[in-house]
Amino acid sequence: MPNIRQQKKRVRTAAKQRLENLHYRSTAKTLAKRLETAVKDGDKERVAAEHRELVRWLDRAAARGAMHRNTAARRKSQAARIVSSGG
Repeated sequence: MPNIRQQKKRVRTAAKQRLENLHYRSTAKTLAKRLETAVKDGDKERVAAEHRELVRWLDRAAARGAMHRNTAARRKSQAARIVSSGG
């Protein structure tokens, strides 16, 4: 545990950022699962909506540094493959 005041503040802000980043990554996983279930159900409108939301969320996560941009691109590619295979 740091003794310097500025470092104590850095620990607090880093903890907040960690939670925010976790929120982005977790939501991206949830949206990916929702996309897969939509594809299995065969509802094309829902598949399009879920895919659009997932891509938007991945772009946002990559832009703010919660996820590496190559990881986001890979997940978007996987999502597009899922959509094209069944939706």
